Parts: sequence; structure tokens; C-alpha cells
Amino acid sequence: MQQNHEEGNSPPGRPAPARRGLHPQLRLILGLHVPAIALGLGNGLSLPVLPELTKLYGVSIVEASWVFVAYLLGTLVASLPTGLLIDRIGRRKILLAGPLVVALSSLLIAKAAVSGSFPELLAYRFIAGVGTQMWMQSRITVIADTGAAQQRGKQVTQMFGVQQVGALSGPLIGGFAAVTWGLWSPFLIHAVLTLLFIVPTYFVVKESAPAARRAAEAAVEGSRWGLMLQKPLPTVFSIQFLTNVTRGAVFEGGVILLYPSYAYGLDPAELGILRSAMAVGTIPILFTTGVVMDRFGRKYTIVPGLILTSLAMGSMSATAFASLTLPWFVASFVFVHLAISIISGNMQTLGTDVAPPQARGLFFGFSRLIAQGGSTTSPTSFGLLSGAFGFGAAFVLLASTAFIAGLVVAFFLEETLKRPEKAGASRGRG
Repeated sequence: MQQNHEEGNSPPGRPAPARRGLHPQLRLILGLHVPAIALGLGNGLSLPVLPELTKLYGVSIVEASWVFVAYLLGTLVASLPTGLLIDRIGRRKILLAGPLVVALSSLLIAKAAVSGSFPELLAYRFIAGVGTQMWMQSRITVIADTGAAQQRGKQVTQMFGVQQVGALSGPLIGGFAAVTWGLWSPFLIHAVLTLLFIVPTYFVVKESAPAARRAAEAAVEGSRWGLMLQKPLPTVFSIQFLTNVTRGAVFEGGVILLYPSYAYGLDPAELGILRSAMAVGTIPILFTTGVVMDRFGRKYTIVPGLILTSLAMGSMSATAFASLTLPWFVASFVFVHLAISIISGNMQTLGTDVAPPQARGLFFGFSRLIAQGGSTTSPTSFGLLSGAFGFGAAFVLLASTAFIAGLVVAFFLEETLKRPEKAGASRGRG
């Protein structure tokens, strides 16, 4: 791995005590991958349980979708403040604080599942979104600080891959825990695991942007805001928004599980089996896309991934419009997960390529604000459209946003992977 001393690594000959003797890949695993599993597991544990939990409160599917909207609103509201804090006080503090907030929210949700109300559940889901945003944004900033361009695709998709191990195995655990012990139990399990899994991060992750550099960046605050309008950032922001309208329904919004719960009557255990089975095909795809992005370019995965995702959402719409039986839904469900796994991680890889070095925290704060706006739009629009026109119309919207995003990437965005060998060849010719 290339060493980037300018971006905050320890000077040569003076390694940080906590990093001494640790291989860079081991630091990455302990510092970012292990908590990624915990955060992914928490999301996975809750997804098959939340639809059943909303039924206990006697709410409609439109109202039930707000349990996902509240979470996404938390990530949305926290986006820009988190980015500013990352630049002001450092990456490491936010990286550690985020999982603590998530663990607290899970404990509160477990309480609400026993003796709470629907508004309480929404409030605690909002807090969970805030904590998740803090952790997600700080981790990608650390990778942008320390990772070489030719390695970022692998680093980001590896992190998403291990997170998906938790997210896709979690539903199986959460579904059966809910059936065996109660709807509160998956959230308690998640809180305990998150607190345990953040311990390695405390010991191995050091601050990747020293205080002196953060102070120098803060001194040019006005010009940093102006950077957000420079090419190609507005195009990247529009792509992230459209992509996350589609993605939010599957991973963050969870309406892909809300739909079969209400339309086919599947219980948490059945939803857990269905969701967890997706790990077999999606995890290998995730790791492969990182290699492809670093070797050939980002657009080689983004464009086909978005077009396939659009087709997959179209097939889901067809099952709803035609009121097809459960096997047809399962086939579309598999198609959606395989297609969307191709674009899991590449939006953040794209962000690490174009993030201005002097304003990374601000960039990722603004980027996540736009992306989470798309994710929040997903369950909100799904609930409104499904209530007014049926599930088929809601899935048409998700198919359309993925297709438009694919066209924007194909025709309006230049390749963001800069190849060092080309620069070397130019120097040779000179």
C-alpha cells in the first residue's frame, strides 16, 4: 500500500505506537471491517422484525413506512454537521462516537418493543440514523485520507462486503430471535455486539488528519464551500441522489421487506431466511466489483449495475401489477439483490476519487446529505405511491431513477480513476 504522509500518516521513522507491528490490511480489518460487520448486522437484525413490530401498533403500511423514513431522516439531518465536525475535531472521534449512538438507539428500540409507542419507535430510529451517518461518513473519510487511488475500489467494496455479511446474515438471526424470545431481542443483541466490536477500532485507528492540517483547512472556509460547485461534483451529486432513491428501498429503507410482509403475509423468520439467502450471490459480486473498478475504471461497474438494477425493479413492478404468486416475487427479489450488489460501494468510491483534499469532511458531509436525501425519498415515495396507486407504481419509480442515473454516468461523467502509468508515460515522452 502506498504511504500518503501528506494526508496524515505518521512521519517516516516515527510510527504511531498503536499501529506498530500491525500489517496495514490487519489495521483495516480491525479498525473498519469489524465494526462494519456489527453495523451491518444491526441493520440486518432489525429489517425483518420492524414490519411485524409496526403491526403491533396497528398502523397502516403507509404509516409503517415511516419507521424506515425516520431512520433515513436521522442520516439526512446528521450528514452536513458530521462532515463539518470531521474537519473540525477529527475523523477518529466521530468514528468512535457513531457506533456508541447506534448501540444506545438499539437499547431504546428494545425498550419500545416491550412497552413503548409508535412515536417512540420513530424517535429511536431517528437516533439510529444519526449514529450510522456519523460512522459511515468518518470511515469513508479515513479511506480517502490514507488509501491510494488504485486501492480505494477494493478497500471500499471490501468494507461494504463485510458489512453486507452482517446485513444479510442478520435477518436470519433477527427473525428467529424475534420468534423465539420476542421482538425486543434482536435489538438487544445488536447493542451488545456493537459495543464489543468497536473496541478494536479504539486501539488501532489513529487520527488520519492532524490538528495542524485541520486548522489550516478551516482558515479557508469560504473557498472550501465554493469547491462543491466545481466540475464534476454537481454531476456526481446528482448521480448519488438518483442511485440512492433506488438503493434506499433495498438496504437502508427496507421497503423491499415491508412489501412481502403486507402483500404476502411473510413473518419475520420467513423474511429473515429470504434476506439472508442473498449473501450467497451478492458477497462475491461485491468483492469482484472492487477489483474491476481499480483495474479498468469506475464506470465499468456503475453503468451496467444501474441498468440491471432498473430492469430488476421493473420485474418487481410486474409482479405487483399482475398480482403474481410468491415464487415470482422471490425470483424478482433475487434479481434485485444481485443487480444492486454491483453498485454497492461504487458511489462512495466515486466520492473518494473526486473529494477535494483540502475539504474532505465538508465534501463527504455534502455528498452524504445529497445521497441520504435520495435514500429518504425512497421509502417516503414508496409509501405514498403504494397507498395511492399500488405497489407496482412504487416500483416503477425505483426502476426509473436507476435507469436515469445510469444514463447520466454513461454520457455526462468522465472516468474518475486516474491511472499512474499514463502520468509516467507522459513524463517519459517529455
